[in-house]
Amino acid sequence: MTEATEVPAAAGLREMRWWDIDAVFALEKELFPDDAWSRGMFWSELAHSRGPLATRRYVVAMDGDRLVGYAGLAAAGDLADVQTIAVARDHWGTGLGARLLTDLLQAATAFECPQVMLEVRVDNTRAQKLYERFGFEPIGFRRGYYQPGNVDALVMRRTDPSTPAPTGVQGTEIHG
Repeated sequence: MTEATEVPAAAGLREMRWWDIDAVFALEKELFPDDAWSRGMFWSELAHSRGPLATRRYVVAMDGDRLVGYAGLAAAGDLADVQTIAVARDHWGTGLGARLLTDLLQAATAFECPQVMLEVRVDNTRAQKLYERFGFEPIGFRRGYYQPGNVDALVMRRTDPSTPAPTGVQGTEIHG
């Protein structure tokens, strides 16, 4: 096989920690140059991800020593919100996006949130297809949600995060 067609080794998932922020931020800027989160946003999210009062779940995907993906979920009451999912381009199509999303849905169940919401760029059909395979349905739009490009967001909802994840789902780059 040539290097361009080799499938990367399965990445391992683990809880995101503060020392991952620089690598997460680098991947964030690479994948989402127009609307990347700041380091401060990741620090703020991680501040709510540990301890008995945690309301967040953030996870990273590691391929050896290289961070190749990350995802985050926020919970409030009976509602969870997928904050972000991203997969390095050379890991697209490996199922990593689906594994990250599965982890977030399991966290939503642990947080006792029967509904999971997300926003996804209207021009990110690859991510929308992944979400649909996991049972998310479009419920509306947020005009000009992604700035500075003034790109609309499609709002999607899944009403039962405890439903098993689909099989055979391929990974994707996602940002919510």
